[in-house]
Amino acid sequence: MRSADVTQSEMFSYRTLEQRIPASHPLRKLRVLVDGILATLHADFEALYAKTGRPSIPPERLLRASLIQTLYSIRSERQLVQHIDYNLLYRWFVGLDMDDKVWDHSTFTKNRDRLLNETVARAFFGKVLGLAQWHGLVSSEHFSVDGTLIEAWASAKSFKAKDGSGKPPEGGGRNATVDFHGEERKNDTHASTTDLEARLFKKSKGDKSRLCFMGHALMENRNGLAVDVETTLATGKAEREAAAVMVERSLKRGSTLGADKNYDTAGFVKVMRQQGITPHVAQKTNGAIDGRTTRHAGYGVSLRVRKRIEEILGWAKTVGGLRKTCFIGLAKVKAQMTFTLAAYNLTRMATIFGWRLNTV
Repeated sequence: MRSADVTQSEMFSYRTLEQRIPASHPLRKLRVLVDGILATLHADFEALYAKTGRPSIPPERLLRASLIQTLYSIRSERQLVQHIDYNLLYRWFVGLDMDDKVWDHSTFTKNRDRLLNETVARAFFGKVLGLAQWHGLVSSEHFSVDGTLIEAWASAKSFKAKDGSGKPPEGGGRNATVDFHGEERKNDTHASTTDLEARLFKKSKGDKSRLCFMGHALMENRNGLAVDVETTLATGKAEREAAAVMVERSLKRGSTLGADKNYDTAGFVKVMRQQGITPHVAQKTNGAIDGRTTRHAGYGVSLRVRKRIEEILGWAKTVGGLRKTCFIGLAKVKAQMTFTLAAYNLTRMATIFGWRLNTV
């Protein structure tokens, strides 16, 4: 017998929000981990907020909402707030009840920008990494490093001469045509009017130059977890300089470091050896790596395993939204990069623990 398609709104619901979330949903276990991590950051949050005044959005809810935005590739704060409003799973994860009013997107953005700086993001990243270390998931001897471009929130048209020279826009309107042919544009003489810290750069000869920043990740080779992260201006030496900083901060003497050919320079290899690190970098034809390093079996293992760092950077750019940042300024991009890699570590740990988090 065919049922009638009758739609009638109910005034009351007899199931709680907790009952509507499947017991086997992976976000349940992730919520337990995240709540435990946020509880350890209570003192850090207390130091950021005044004792008097109008109550703000709880920092724990801000970070949970930002984590949802990263894990589920939600492209904007406006869209995130809309999702939280009608998606019961997101409401439950953030900590809202079914009848709680969701914040306005502008209120969420202002509160989030005040909270989610590099200091808080790095503290959250450190707590996630500490949890992985407590479970014995992190190698203490073998690591890999790599960098990637993060396209800035600025168009090529905003890259103008600092002295005001150059061809004027043709036509009118909000998207006027600009002819760059015959004009030599360099970071020394030009700057973006949208993001002053963005740099015109490309990593390979066949690629096009674009305004961008550069993100860097240091990975441990046992389970492919990120153990350190840096974000810098885009320059030809940025990858090696950031790697030296992360190595000094996170690695102990006697460790090995795998990397691609871009790191096979005399200066970088010398710095690594001075710090007691064995540089297992891919060998150039006339590079600094020689038989003293390549003759060992561990060198070949490092070159194979180091490719897994592309999974971290690829996830950050496709799922985490770092292919093109929505933030302006190096400080905010640093916070986004650090928080995104913390989210990656959580998803990677979910896979290792056997309750894989399907985010897309």
